[in-house]
Amino acid sequence: MKLFEMIKTFKADEDGAVTVDWVVLTAAIVGLGIAVLTSVSGGTTSLADKISSTLSGMSIMSH
Repeated sequence: MKLFEMIKTFKADEDGAVTVDWVVLTAAIVGLGIAVLTSVSGGTTSLADKISSTLSGMSIMSH
């Protein structure tokens, strides 16, 4: 009988459910961050190349 009581209390215990929720939420946030970085990286690389070529074509004036 004691085994069945332990199984009932184990089944009714919800302490780990909050942890699972946080793990899923964190994984979703990390996934969205990776998706944003992937979509933005091409534009930032292109912009950095344009800035680099513009700056390399400029001359520095000295007094």
